[in-house]
Amino acid sequence: MKIMIIDDDRLVGISLKTIIEAQENMTVPAAGCSGSEAVSLYDEISPDVLLMDIRMEGISGLEAGEMILKKHPEARILYLTTFADDEYIIKALSIGAKGYILKQDFESIAPSIRAVCAGQSVFGDNIVSRIPKLLSSRNEKEADLVPKLSERESDITSLVAEGLSNRDIAAKLFLSEGTVRNNISVILEKLQLSSRTQLAVFYYKNMR
Repeated sequence: MKIMIIDDDRLVGISLKTIIEAQENMTVPAAGCSGSEAVSLYDEISPDVLLMDIRMEGISGLEAGEMILKKHPEARILYLTTFADDEYIIKALSIGAKGYILKQDFESIAPSIRAVCAGQSVFGDNIVSRIPKLLSSRNEKEADLVPKLSERESDITSLVAEGLSNRDIAAKLFLSEGTVRNNISVILEKLQLSSRTQLAVFYYKNMR
């Protein structure tokens, strides 16, 4: 599992590298300290997970993430930051980041990386509890879009929003993984979304 680290504090970057490479099957082939480095290194390394800070001089982590995801929609970006600002959380969700955790919760870093690599979305407990309120206060409900989803599609959407993998959703709804995968593709197309994270955002905005 290749993990790329981007943090403008070089000491933090070194510490993260040490923590990650102490884990089984995790390597850090590249690290940088700016948003511009994140963009160029991602093209070069194609990591399994990009672990990135948000506040950096020049191109921020959020701006870099947006640039990377436009070019590589499959990119798995996990934000690791000291700041739990509402606008940062909303932006991370809207661009399609796979996770947002705080540096203070250092024990969750490795498990979060593994979860993101497995296709799950990971947001710290103190962040998850705020997402519905943040989204409802910032956006009006787009109720006209909701009826486009069938009952099964609505069930799958709610489970995606809970962070379940395709395998877990399949087991819960007694479907095959292939059926779940196909349904998610149809749902994303119907709602004109590009990622599971954006689908989770849609769910919290419009279906709760």
